[in-house]
Amino acid sequence: MARRIFGTDGVRGRANVAPMTAPNIVRLATAVGKYFSKDDKRHRVVIGKDTRRSGYMLENALTAGFTAAGMDVFALGPLPTPAVGRLTNSMRADLGVMISASHNPYYDNGIKFFGPDGYKLSDAVEEEIEAMMEAPELSVDSELIGRVTRLNDSSGRYVEYAKTTMPPRLRLRGLKVVLDCANGAAYKAAPEVLWELGAEVVAVGVSPNGYNINEGCGSTSPALAAKTVLETGADVGICLDGDADRIVIIDENGIVADGDQFMALLATRWASEGRLNHNTLVATVMSNLGLERYLAAQGVTLKRTSVGDRYVVEEMRAGGFNMGGEQSGHIVMTDFSTTGDGLVAGLQFLAMLKESGEAASKLVRCFDPVPQMLENVRYTDGTAPLEQAAVQDAIAGGTRRLGDGGRLLIRKSGTEALIRVMGESEDADLLRAVIEDISGAIRKVG
Repeated sequence: MARRIFGTDGVRGRANVAPMTAPNIVRLATAVGKYFSKDDKRHRVVIGKDTRRSGYMLENALTAGFTAAGMDVFALGPLPTPAVGRLTNSMRADLGVMISASHNPYYDNGIKFFGPDGYKLSDAVEEEIEAMMEAPELSVDSELIGRVTRLNDSSGRYVEYAKTTMPPRLRLRGLKVVLDCANGAAYKAAPEVLWELGAEVVAVGVSPNGYNINEGCGSTSPALAAKTVLETGADVGICLDGDADRIVIIDENGIVADGDQFMALLATRWASEGRLNHNTLVATVMSNLGLERYLAAQGVTLKRTSVGDRYVVEEMRAGGFNMGGEQSGHIVMTDFSTTGDGLVAGLQFLAMLKESGEAASKLVRCFDPVPQMLENVRYTDGTAPLEQAAVQDAIAGGTRRLGDGGRLLIRKSGTEALIRVMGESEDADLLRAVIEDISGAIRKVG
């Protein structure tokens, strides 16, 4: 079935433009509410959001749809995505919703759905919901309309849980940490957690105004945090994204380490401690070949999935694995969370930093990555550039030129009108030429 609304991570688009308009979201929420209300009991949904101005509009539209379907709504306010997943399960809700476009600019927004177990919905469930949206009547009788409650202690619940993920009795006294919250969902909770654990916190990206989420800050723009680490003499920097499900680490020299380096560190440490299930890490096809080689040398298996943390989690659940993630900084540890949790991942790193007494630069540089290049090429909706003969010829030619010493991954973004052109090769000059040729071909037809 062709998916019209759902993408690789829920629903996402420009706010107030289809599908992210209030009438569409009311209809979507009513269908989702109907799907998760299959008996005569009272059903509840929890709704969190990041700091985008459009979040107010979407929260109200979702609330209208859910209550029309007879669900009781608990509004959580600004809260990280992993906190919503956790509260969905701990509050025995039938459904959890996070309003966020993650690392995208303020003018985009999105909606992520969690089932009662706290995990994101499968493709099959999303397709059923899309089909239900065509039904003529989804609303309940007037006496069954749902209630709305604002939960004022949601952030406090997450703060207290996050602290429990640290090793017992370990505190962060003596560590100076630059914490960049991207002016997003963790702007209150994350600094509070680190401070209560004893760290000296230098917080940036903690002044949201509805429009500055991810703007020149956060995991996709770590230069501000890197500069602050150097200026303040901090031991380490931690950058979250707009909904705090991603992390990048900055060492004491201002050098950024991506998710691959972080996963290499965590997976090998957990494997040495007997904590890594089946001695396996799950990552996507985007992860660097250098990570795979490093893990193999340490006796750790790397299983790859399609791009998207949801597919990583699905593979983890199917195989009984407890660690996975993405190069972009989604770090999923199902011992602690049902989805990527940037703050909890950061706490695991800070614990290792404190226990080892080593500098961040010694911990987080595990392997030399194979030269990798990624170019995002924007295209006009409806042009389908990957179906054009000229683009297919360029891709085939690039594959032949790279040979066995490299690889290409060309894919359409699931959240934006972009073609992501990624390649790896030991020959950096050849790689650059191949990527430029393919990107140029896409621009000509797109």
